Amino acid sequence: AQAAGVTAGQALGVFLTYPLGLGTWLGFTDAKIGRAGEWVGLDNYRFLWGDDVTRLALFNTLFYTTVASIIKFGLGLWLALLLNKHLPIKAFFRAVVLLPFIIPTALSAIAFWWIYDAQFSVISWTLQRMGLIDRYIDFLGDPWMARFSTIAANVWRGVPFIAICLLAGLQTISPSLYEAAALDGASGWQRFRHVTLPLLTPIIAVVMTFSVLFTFTDFQLIYVLTRGGPLNATHLMATLSFQRAISGGALGEGAALATAMVPFLMAAILFSYFGLQRRAWQQGGSDR
Repeated sequence: AQAAGVTAGQALGVFLTYPLGLGTWLGFTDAKIGRAGEWVGLDNYRFLWGDDVTRLALFNTLFYTTVASIIKFGLGLWLALLLNKHLPIKAFFRAVVLLPFIIPTALSAIAFWWIYDAQFSVISWTLQRMGLIDRYIDFLGDPWMARFSTIAANVWRGVPFIAICLLAGLQTISPSLYEAAALDGASGWQRFRHVTLPLLTPIIAVVMTFSVLFTFTDFQLIYVLTRGGPLNATHLMATLSFQRAISGGALGEGAALATAMVPFLMAAILFSYFGLQRRAWQQGGSDR
């Protein structure tokens, strides 16, 4: 069993390190599809640093990740607190909340593409029938409208994951802590601030780290919904990397763009690490 575990660990290490190593190497070459590249050093990174589309993709990625993550956390925490209460048919509501997360991303993107369609949008149709607008909204044709539309789709898909994870964390908090706080005269907000939030913080750190990772590297939703348009307004670093490397054939440039995402992902992982360290401190462990 131990030998099998070592073999599985080695295989996992190969499958993890080989793509990362190959991608990093390609980022320092001028490789094209069908042609082995030559070493060019930092030329790809210099080009990307001065490339307006790459800068726009970086802005889009940071904006998309920040706004979507904040909204997902707020809605997810609210849903978790709601589902943690004694509600009738609570199990049914929990199952319904999970539906957006278990639906394939491509299917969700197609559904939102129909919802946002410039001619057949159900949102525009409803608003027009209510007399609130006089013409259909071009959700995916205006740059800023497209950005917020893709964020809304990502929020719809990501909230269930955060809500269920935070709900699991809430159920580990002993009710006696709330009873003691109530006996001390603490209000509902004070119980949330001084009991719920501190004990839930390590879970929030881990959950939000995964949320940021998933959002920052989002590809399927954007690619199916907008292909990065209009005018590159919804291109993320992941989708632009794919476009440059596969559609454009510039493997080295696309690999460099993908490698440039690593420092941001490492920052998110470090955030999770410090959250786990705080958890160890709260449980009486050493905070080393």
